[in-house]
Amino acid sequence: MINSSSSKKHDPDQPEVSGPAPKLLRTKMSKPEDTEKKNLNKKLKDVEISVPIVYGNIAFWLGKKASEYQSHKWTVYVRGATNEDLGAVIKRAVFQLHSSFSNPTRVVESPPFELSESGWGEFEIAITLYFHSDVCDKPLNLYHHLKLYPEDESGPKSTKKPVVVESYDELVFPEPSESFLARAQNHPAITFPRLPAGLTLPPPVPTEDASKKKRGDTKDHPLGQCFMNFSEADELLQLAAARQQVQTHIAKLKRQISMVDGQQQQLRSTSDQ
Repeated sequence: MINSSSSKKHDPDQPEVSGPAPKLLRTKMSKPEDTEKKNLNKKLKDVEISVPIVYGNIAFWLGKKASEYQSHKWTVYVRGATNEDLGAVIKRAVFQLHSSFSNPTRVVESPPFELSESGWGEFEIAITLYFHSDVCDKPLNLYHHLKLYPEDESGPKSTKKPVVVESYDELVFPEPSESFLARAQNHPAITFPRLPAGLTLPPPVPTEDASKKKRGDTKDHPLGQCFMNFSEADELLQLAAARQQVQTHIAKLKRQISMVDGQQQQLRSTSDQ
């Protein structure tokens, strides 16, 4: 995913949120190690599976209930970019909080991968994602700076205007296993790859029980209306705008170069006289 500016879409029916523009990244995971055990699960060459994820936090000021050390209630999370269940890819998530918290290492064994706390200070949260054995051998470390206060701290505080900070990352898994690919075929959170010519697909894995899957997604999350909207359409608009800015800048530089060339020619003509 090409880095760009914010892909947040404004919806007049959604509550106003505050926070910096999100980061957009693309992380390529390491290839699975070739061990005797791993070879029992065939790897597919020249194939990549991508899984768009979003991680970040939402923070609410507690208003009249706020105290010196409990001023905000916040939730940190890892979710699917379209709020789909990530349980088919991620086995568990570990959130490392500040050492001042009781039990600062929090392990979430099933989706949704999130935790809620309250406090007054901002700090960096380390998030470690562990994948299913047929997805990736190595965990992924993410780092998110917990944001509680809006960029414009001079403005009036509001209990209805949360601070939302999110980062987009597209996880790319090269040479996926057949079992992972079979699970990915019918999964809405996974971007299914273009397959090499002649490659026979493994049979798809039956869809999970609807009630179990419902618990794992974040489509009806109580904070879902505050989530930022990351979509390809938004990104294309951002890329088009960036391209226009680059073209305008190039045209400006060409005019400046043309002016400099003209001045140099005038200087040469004057010196020759």
